[in-house]
Amino acid sequence: MLYSNENMIYPNNFEQRIGIDTIRQFVTEKCLSTLGEEKVAAMDFSTDYATIARWLEQTGEFLQILRNKEDFPVDFFLDVRDTLQRIGEDITAWLSEEEIAGLMNSLQTISDIVAFLHNARTDTGRMKYPSLTFMAGQITVFPLLIDKANSILDKSCQVKDNASRRLADIRRDKAEAAKAITRNMQIAIREAQAAGLIGRDAQPSLREGHMLIPVNAANKRKIKGVVHADSGSGKTVFIEPEAVAAASSRLRELENDERREVARILIEFTNQVRPHLADLMRSYHFMGEMDFIRAKASFALRINGIKPVFENEQQVEWIQAVHPLLNIQLRQQNKEAFPLDIRLNRKDRLLIVSGANAGGKSLCLKTVALLQYMLQCGLLIPVDESSRTGIFDHIFVDIGDGQSIENSLSTYTSHLTNMKFFVENCDNKTLILIDEFGSGTEPQIGGAIAETILDRFNRKHSFGVITTHFQNLKHFAYETDGVVNGAMLYDAERMQPLYRLSIGSPGSSFAVEVARRIGLPEDIIVDSSAKMGEDFINMDNFLQSIARDKLYWEDKRKEITAIERKAIETRAIEAAGSLESSKGKAENSVRKQFLENAVIEKGDSVKLDGQPTVGVILELQGKQATVAFGMMRSTVALKRLTLVSKKRK
Repeated sequence: MLYSNENMIYPNNFEQRIGIDTIRQFVTEKCLSTLGEEKVAAMDFSTDYATIARWLEQTGEFLQILRNKEDFPVDFFLDVRDTLQRIGEDITAWLSEEEIAGLMNSLQTISDIVAFLHNARTDTGRMKYPSLTFMAGQITVFPLLIDKANSILDKSCQVKDNASRRLADIRRDKAEAAKAITRNMQIAIREAQAAGLIGRDAQPSLREGHMLIPVNAANKRKIKGVVHADSGSGKTVFIEPEAVAAASSRLRELENDERREVARILIEFTNQVRPHLADLMRSYHFMGEMDFIRAKASFALRINGIKPVFENEQQVEWIQAVHPLLNIQLRQQNKEAFPLDIRLNRKDRLLIVSGANAGGKSLCLKTVALLQYMLQCGLLIPVDESSRTGIFDHIFVDIGDGQSIENSLSTYTSHLTNMKFFVENCDNKTLILIDEFGSGTEPQIGGAIAETILDRFNRKHSFGVITTHFQNLKHFAYETDGVVNGAMLYDAERMQPLYRLSIGSPGSSFAVEVARRIGLPEDIIVDSSAKMGEDFINMDNFLQSIARDKLYWEDKRKEITAIERKAIETRAIEAAGSLESSKGKAENSVRKQFLENAVIEKGDSVKLDGQPTVGVILELQGKQATVAFGMMRSTVALKRLTLVSKKRK
């Protein structure tokens, strides 16, 4: 478990449960170097508001760089820290030509990044990326080291001839010695051929660094030189002519001089680097941070993540929130994940989500868990820009099958163990996420225990999203301040989930409706309904009516929006004298008919269309009314209410 005195993340496999481990993999793939990859691996959940705000600001700024397609330096993100550490620990060690090239190129990249950020200005001259520029302002660049390395190395990363005067002299003498070897060999061959000691077609060969002439063994003493080898039969020997041997010896001496001079040059450069090791390490830490931030921004671009409004309080006010991993998966099938509007605040802290199976309840829960954790790791999240986000000190999750084979714990025992931890450790800065609350045991007992635990969460002013099928938890949410119902909407006509969360009313499981739709014999449905009791069936029918009402009003809202848009177009055309006035009047008539006030008043007794239960109007809000049906309250469209009796005066 990720515990500290300040925060707790529960359970210990939290990241695997919600998919953060997969998010890490995606972000790692965007890194340019091991420097950035290490930062991704170390990415951690924070509860410090200023820290998270800084992370989000940095990533948000880099997202702008990517969206603007600016020429941010991305070449030579090289990790040379091990090399620097080696020369720091061993005073006799020095940098190789390849290591100097890596250092030079990566330092140039760091310098280019710093220059890019300092030079990025708005039209008014203000810093374009202030958070990233502040980071760059803390970094030392090393133009002298870069220039020195450039003066030493050529384009092929070899020490230049003019890296020192002595090296230039040595390499010039080396070239002369090489020429002398060739020249002397040609003279020796011509003389041997003229004397008839070797054939006209004889050619020199290179063996073990020596230029040799093949000579008949009988003539080996007639040529001045050193015998180096013979053929397997012994008939031929290979001789290095005396003048060639002298020139070769001179070349080897010069090569040794060259190695010593190159080593001296490299040691001299290394000694210039050593005093700056601490600052250099900080510069490479900066490069790693830039790589990490760039990778986070690149991933945000992929998932449509944004930097939302982030406030130092406990809240989830998300509009159009999308589960990023599900969306990545669906896009491969040319589909899109359904966005959710999710609200947790001081008034409604605990959201009880109900609805049909496979209707998206668990997805809603996992979306909250994943996006909140991502946010507090400094990752941008896929929500609408009008969303408001907050901060939690603790996140507790109970998702999926919690059965422990090692400890021989049943699913329900494991679930209760989690609940014990939650109750003991939750507070008013805790986000609790529980899937299928109270399930796994006898429903009446499980429901009672779940309601009691929910009450404890509420008393501690904790926040959370909890999914359930239990009616008593839906009742509790209606009756209790701080707890609110939510329903994952379901289209009973088409028998398919809509994956839309509606906050304010509970959802039906649609169990009877689904059973009927799939063709379960009617006598089984009738007998089952009788066993459940009339009250239960009426309540489930009531919840289905609420769901239908939600869908009805959402469709009407879309219709109103279309009418308003058309009306605006109509008025514009009419202003130009291009549309008959009768058309505008017809559209205004449609809107007037839809929005006209109902005769129902506060305190009246009403019925929901198709339902026998009588309720009382508690409050009117335009075309909707808050109605009390026994212990339950619901916001219902006036159009779906039938007046039973007027309030007594």
